[in-house]
Amino acid sequence: MSKNVLISGASIAGPALAYWLARYGFKPTVVELAPTLRGGGQAVDFRGETHLTVLERMGVLAELRRIQTGGSPIRFVDERGRQLLHLPAEFAGGDVEVARGDLARVLYEHSLPHAEYIFGDSITSLTETAGGVRVGFRHGATREFDLVIGADGLHSNVRRLVFGPEERFVRHLGYYAATWQLPNYLGLGRGSVGYNTPGRLASVGGDHRDAARAGAFFVFAAPQLTYDRHDPEQQKALIAKAFADIGWEVPRLLDSLRQTPEMYFDSISRADVGTWSNGRVCLVGDAACGATIGGMGTGTGVVAAYVLAGELALANGDHCSAFTQYENTVRGYAQGCQKGGERTGKFLAPGTAIGLRIRNGLLSRRSLLNWMLKEGQKVSTIALPDYRAKLGQLSW
Repeated sequence: MSKNVLISGASIAGPALAYWLARYGFKPTVVELAPTLRGGGQAVDFRGETHLTVLERMGVLAELRRIQTGGSPIRFVDERGRQLLHLPAEFAGGDVEVARGDLARVLYEHSLPHAEYIFGDSITSLTETAGGVRVGFRHGATREFDLVIGADGLHSNVRRLVFGPEERFVRHLGYYAATWQLPNYLGLGRGSVGYNTPGRLASVGGDHRDAARAGAFFVFAAPQLTYDRHDPEQQKALIAKAFADIGWEVPRLLDSLRQTPEMYFDSISRADVGTWSNGRVCLVGDAACGATIGGMGTGTGVVAAYVLAGELALANGDHCSAFTQYENTVRGYAQGCQKGGERTGKFLAPGTAIGLRIRNGLLSRRSLLNWMLKEGQKVSTIALPDYRAKLGQLSW
């Protein structure tokens, strides 16, 4: 049986997969490029029975409820601060909303006693052998594993090494997004307030854990840009240029951007991979079928990790069969969730003044909001296999 499994990526899907693999008797190792577990980030949410069932089976649902944000209502205002649209907490926050960094920490802590973690390193080569995969690392010694799983996000290193260059699989959806932390100079409570001009959104919201802190969230329309993903100063310059002529609170928010030591910046894009496995290498989460924002990627990644580990355990060493069954179970579900990412940029920052008025008018109708919430729950629901019943006693 293929027992030693290397997982690339320690964000969400990676630790979730490590947890389940260890429960089934595997020996997972997780390698992460960042020197430590990543903190911060926007709030992420779980919606519907499928997401909550997996979290409950992992034993983390109660803990996540204790640290949840309580949801994030959104107010859209004009330049004078007059409200144009209010979206209630459940619209953005789902059934359980938590800060991304808090979720990553919980999944890491639950998997840590039974998994090896390597921070500050990355995979440089993957060579399949007769009985495994020989893995070269940037800093560590070469090692051999039975299987390798890419849980390393939209810009997956594993996918690039085994399946091909990123441009073959990742499609730009016409927008960019940025987040960073700053002092809560507006005295905001729970939720956020945002200001639009055509094709642009500038918003800021209070931190539910620390009343003195806030988080900025900017979105802007742009064709695909060329920039260094590892150069934050270059990325700050792109954001500042995109919002240079806007009033409201934007100048003060841009001042905070210049001073922040850490930020997130990326295109709103989606990944589509024709086949999620190649030999002894498989992709999970956003690396296989992801969307930057709005595609329920967090919940989908946790569900996909649960299914992949369960199928590997059921297959009793036949990884080819396990990978096929995993993809057959999850692909349609993941693609259905992923479609939301196609609309995210246009929803947050419609490209015209008429588009902004239409959005604000339509979403002011409670009946439409209720319908959208129900549709979101439908998309995020599938019939989950109960691997505990099929496999019997777990490892601990």
